[in-house]
Amino acid sequence: VAFSEDGPRHVGDVAKRQAVQNPENTLFATKRLIGRRFDDQVTQKDLKHLPYKVVKANNGDAWVEARGNTYSPSQVGAFVLTKMKETAEAYLGSTCKEAVVTVPAYFNDSQRQATKDAGKIANLEVKRIINEPTAAALAFGMDKNDGKVIAVYDLGGGTFDISILEISGGVFEVKATNGDTALGGEDIDLKLQDFLTREFKNSSGIDIMSDKGALQ
Repeated sequence: VAFSEDGPRHVGDVAKRQAVQNPENTLFATKRLIGRRFDDQVTQKDLKHLPYKVVKANNGDAWVEARGNTYSPSQVGAFVLTKMKETAEAYLGSTCKEAVVTVPAYFNDSQRQATKDAGKIANLEVKRIINEPTAAALAFGMDKNDGKVIAVYDLGGGTFDISILEISGGVFEVKATNGDTALGGEDIDLKLQDFLTREFKNSSGIDIMSDKGALQ
């Protein structure tokens, strides 16, 4: 989600394309902040690598700032959901009022509620919040494997989790789950970024870590 100087809000590929020129006002990976406190250890660790500003809200939650305005991670999520809603409505030719939203399996109650809030802000009735491994199993037709116990792992953009599911009568029961909030595509990118910037500094003597545009 990006906020341009002349006012319009951009979502998706359009926002991504202008990130190099507008890094401080282009928001990404806010899912890692949703339902988290500003003083949380995970939040503080992420702050070091984000080009945009993360601020402490009045209630102590981690919010983000762009163009002088502050937004909760739920609001940023709502901007994405609104865009998805508009895209779906254009394709289907009808109004979308309800949605099922997926979250990492280890999301706590606060994070799940914040995700529901994002749907509400986007004028969607969130019928249910389901775990991402369960959604993946459904997408691959695993509900037809009655009586089986399966393992589903999800290596996503910001997280990694694994769930053990038991299938009975088309119903998925989560038997166990675990995950890592700091092991995903974003973290792999950061490791590569650290390596490349270090190599560049060694060869040229120039440290580009403070250049937010270059890091994009």
